[in-house]
Amino acid sequence: MNLLESFKMASSMLAANKLRTSLTMLGMIIGNASVIATIGIGQGAQNLATEQLNALGPTVIFIVPGTRKNRRATFNLPRTLVWEDAQVIASLVSSIKAVAPEINQRQLISYRSQNTNVLLIGTTPQYTSVRSFPVATGRFLNEIDVQRNKRVAVIGSAIADRLFVANSPIGERIRVKNITFEVIGVMEKKGSFFGTNLDETVLIPLTTMANQIVGRTSPYGVELTWINAEAKDVDSVREAKFQIENLLRLRHKITNEDDFGVETAKQMLDIVGNIATGLTAMLTVIAGISLVVGGIGVMNIMLVSVSERTSEIGLRKALGATQSDILGQFLIEAVIISISGGIIGIMTGVSLITLVGIVSPLSPGISSSAIIISLVVSGGIGLGFGVLPAQRAAKLDPIVALRSS
Repeated sequence: MNLLESFKMASSMLAANKLRTSLTMLGMIIGNASVIATIGIGQGAQNLATEQLNALGPTVIFIVPGTRKNRRATFNLPRTLVWEDAQVIASLVSSIKAVAPEINQRQLISYRSQNTNVLLIGTTPQYTSVRSFPVATGRFLNEIDVQRNKRVAVIGSAIADRLFVANSPIGERIRVKNITFEVIGVMEKKGSFFGTNLDETVLIPLTTMANQIVGRTSPYGVELTWINAEAKDVDSVREAKFQIENLLRLRHKITNEDDFGVETAKQMLDIVGNIATGLTAMLTVIAGISLVVGGIGVMNIMLVSVSERTSEIGLRKALGATQSDILGQFLIEAVIISISGGIIGIMTGVSLITLVGIVSPLSPGISSSAIIISLVVSGGIGLGFGVLPAQRAAKLDPIVALRSS
């Protein structure tokens, strides 16, 4: 019997038991869909992080407070950086172009009868340049606003859309902790950056934030959440990082572990890439287990099929079918089930990836190599788990098989 005839016979036998075939394929469908969707979403998360950091710029440097141990253990970082640190970095580090210190705090703001919770950021005029975050309408904070502790605010685009539906926000007044601020500008749409929606932020002068919102909490100066810095060019980033670290060690009189960290955009991108790759690999392995479970299901059903078709096997052998003919037919049945389930599972996974791309900010990637590997693995699993039932069918004695029918 040639391969085409074996394929036709295997297909007709599977079609005769549609429900059993469909349920057997289900494990392969779920396994392939899980693998494809996991890899695609993992790539999407990595792409999103890369896009955000590229939009931020390769020359940005973040100086964050706290020891490395503290930064890993808690999100409430100790305030070991002060405004004077930022001022000294700006004046003494020759490879730095601009510095923008920040004080961040969640606050409830109100406009007339409307209230919303936002991230309130106290900063300086250099913020727009360092963070590549331009103003859409109005103006940004200037040096006079900072020097005079002025009660002015620049709001994110989402805040403007939410609170000021019928009128322009420029010149309107919002309240923060019973303090009135005049809106002087609206930022361009920026999106999220590592879980923080920058379109839902309100920016005010750093001095106003320190003196009227947060309050002075340190005898050493105005405590900062972190410091943003911008190197003169890409080639200066490494030099700037080295100079900042040495300068802060001298200022903080550090003899052991640093009470601050200096992270570049490239370092953050590498960290995010490693985390995303590790998580994707782990989830892919977990999803791949379902493929093995599906293969066990294929073997189980094929063993049942061999038991039910004993008389058919005996009759075919009595009419001249060889062991290789019987072996080939059952192997082909197992491979058809696995590959068909694999194809449907891949289509389901691609659909899930597309849906995630529509309803979320992720840009999932559909990897052609992942699709090919998944399909090959499905066929391999079907072939591997189909060998035992096929061998059992091929070794049946025709006389015993016919007598047991």
